Amino acid sequence: MMNLLITGGAGFIGSNLIRHVIDKPEIAKLVNLDCLTYAGHLENLEGIHATHPRYLFEQVDLRNQNEVTRVIRQHDITHVMHLAAESHVDRSITAPGDFITTNIKGTFYLLQSCRAHWFNPASSIQDPASRFLHVSTDEVFGSLSPDAPAFTEATPCAPNSPYSASKAASDMLVRSYHHTYGLPAMITRCSNNYGPYQFPEKLIPVAIQSILARQPVPVYGDGMNVRDWLHVADHCEALWTVLTQGVPGETYNIGGCNEHANLHLVQQLCDIIDDLQPALGGNSRSLITFVPDRPGHDRRYAMDAAKLTFELGWRPAHTVETGLRETVEWYVQHQDWVKSVTASPTH
Repeated sequence: MMNLLITGGAGFIGSNLIRHVIDKPEIAKLVNLDCLTYAGHLENLEGIHATHPRYLFEQVDLRNQNEVTRVIRQHDITHVMHLAAESHVDRSITAPGDFITTNIKGTFYLLQSCRAHWFNPASSIQDPASRFLHVSTDEVFGSLSPDAPAFTEATPCAPNSPYSASKAASDMLVRSYHHTYGLPAMITRCSNNYGPYQFPEKLIPVAIQSILARQPVPVYGDGMNVRDWLHVADHCEALWTVLTQGVPGETYNIGGCNEHANLHLVQQLCDIIDDLQPALGGNSRSLITFVPDRPGHDRRYAMDAAKLTFELGWRPAHTVETGLRETVEWYVQHQDWVKSVTASPTH
């Protein structure tokens, strides 16, 4: 049985993760720690928040060390899935400070709190099964050339944006706490996620909303930047697999095995919406508009998830074709959610 802390549980991946694991029999208590920034919304947890018997919410900023320590102790946390982070590359370019303080300092405070609680002889926790799972990103590896092999767990970090640099730094902190203090920590690095509840600033929800509104669909540069697309449900299953079966001290790559150029992905979205919403008039590809590329835009990411597959048995269940259609259908049916989260004063 575990008292599980999920940080960033009101965000895109975090809320999907809570929905994915909340009824697992291993969980006695699930605590969602989130400070509810522009990308964190309790609307993402409708049907769970304030009603599920295992669920508790703590509105806490990771940068508040005293409050982080209180949460760990008060709820006798045995397992952590650490997702809370500033994650939007464009925002990191214009305002890098929040990325440094949240992603690095916040991770440090969480590590310190877990170490103090789990290794304190007076603590009620003496369970060797306690685990700390740090959720990171493929962006720490930098950029791949078109014909280069996919990133493996042994690929050196070479971050190219303030966001990816802050995540790489937090990864190194987690690694050091395992090797120096024996903290039972693991790291996952995932490719680009998509699916329900993704805040409309990322490529896929931005494109969907633009197409539905018959507005220009912005695509950076020539649109040939390639990403490995991972459905959030597959990511959540991978995270649970690592938490429950992974080996402390290890890092696991999580990829969707779905490499697509941004332009081709947006074209697929246009075609899906034309099929699902014929009343819009069709020819949505004509809305695609190329805009100046952003600084430091990595050309290609691709993840080799063979270690996770062969050692722990995980495989993605979605192709990008089935996943995109499901995602478009969800956004079409949840326009009230889009209006609610984008109307937030912190947006």
